[in-house]
Amino acid sequence: MLNKKIALDVINLASSTGADFVEIYCENTYSSYIRLEGTKVDMVDQGNSSGIGLRLLKGTKSVYGSTNDFTRKGILKLADTLSKSFNEERCIDEIDGFKTIKFKNVHSKSTSLSLVPKSELIDYCRHVSNIVSSTSKEIKKVNTAFLINITDVEIFNSEGKHWNDHREWDRFLLSSVASDGQKMQTNFDGPGTQGGWEFFTKKLDIESLAREHADVVIKMLHAKECPSGKMPVVIGNGWGGVIFHEACGHQLEATSVAKGVSVFSGKKGEQIANTIVSAYDDGTLQDEWGSLSLDDEGNPTQKNLLIKNGILVGYLVDNFNGRRMGEKGNGACRRESYKYEPTSRMNNTYIAPGKSTHDEIIAATKLGIYAKSFGGGSVDPSTGDFNFGCTEAYIIKDGKITEPVRGATLIGNARDILKHIDMVGNDLALGQGMCGSVSGSIPVNVGQPTIRVDEIIVGGRGGSINEF
Repeated sequence: MLNKKIALDVINLASSTGADFVEIYCENTYSSYIRLEGTKVDMVDQGNSSGIGLRLLKGTKSVYGSTNDFTRKGILKLADTLSKSFNEERCIDEIDGFKTIKFKNVHSKSTSLSLVPKSELIDYCRHVSNIVSSTSKEIKKVNTAFLINITDVEIFNSEGKHWNDHREWDRFLLSSVASDGQKMQTNFDGPGTQGGWEFFTKKLDIESLAREHADVVIKMLHAKECPSGKMPVVIGNGWGGVIFHEACGHQLEATSVAKGVSVFSGKKGEQIANTIVSAYDDGTLQDEWGSLSLDDEGNPTQKNLLIKNGILVGYLVDNFNGRRMGEKGNGACRRESYKYEPTSRMNNTYIAPGKSTHDEIIAATKLGIYAKSFGGGSVDPSTGDFNFGCTEAYIIKDGKITEPVRGATLIGNARDILKHIDMVGNDLALGQGMCGSVSGSIPVNVGQPTIRVDEIIVGGRGGSINEF
């Protein structure tokens, strides 16, 4: 994408006034979006975007700028502007070339969705829409879509290193609205992959997903209001991991840890969770939505152990914030695009499997809530306080899952919930989502096996759980 001679001149100019590290991040992205309302094609859109991000570091000071002007004059102008943030003598040697760094590709060979005829993608959407809409007359609206994002990345830095990486994220989106004439209920599923067309046609059981999607939206439409109070809650595997991601995962990113604003800053080596809880962030999982072969600083991604038997053992660290912490980056530096300065972010973050089965956890719960899936929520990063709304929940009574309930909200604190996890299942699953933070919105996986929290506040409008 970028001529190496231009990259060389940019880095040498940018480092001339005292920067101790310079990095160029180049990006070219193709995106495509196909959306259907019912069986009718509602939108077909595609586009390209390209740009360059330039970062200059000196100690714990960072200066960042971006441009979509790939001309020599335009990039050198950006470098000259940013270099004026420093006014000292050159402190690193000029470089005279780059070494291209090889790395292991964590993804399998697969068919890009950009090569699949649009008619096939549309037929796929129509098939799913027909399954969902035919389930019940109360399902009033079904939307389906394919989202394709293909990005080529090139990185140069003042250590004379150079990387190229090719990335493709593909996602199928399914949403529905049901109504009985008085109430409305929505549902959403969004399986995503970096495994190409083969994932959607060979690995994903799309018909089962469509039938379950329709079943859930109807059950929740007719469900009673959820009771409220403090009670045991069993949290479902897969997307249930969004609580750990939001309430705890962000608190383990160096972005907040290095500044001392995380509830877990300075807690390494301390017990922050029940001893049955271990957790990882793994960017190396093949074809997974949140995986990368290398991060946006050129570091290979890793399987980072964050919590081991309840003890905090690690953070997610980028090179820059690692300067403040005295640690090296561990493959956790990401950004939405060249417009954003990179920082520490999650990839595939999950609570590790335990020894209990899903059925054993349910059977051990006399009275409580089974929160199978979640929608939106909010977290206060300075305190760890959170609340999350459940999109699918049920009453557990006498060790059995009984009737569905709607409107359930879990309210708690990141430090407390980890210590109250008293059972961990062996059925680890992952769920795909988009994570927003200071470096933009990025694809991530959340995940966990079925877990039980022995006591947490449940918000709802259905009175006392003892009335069920």
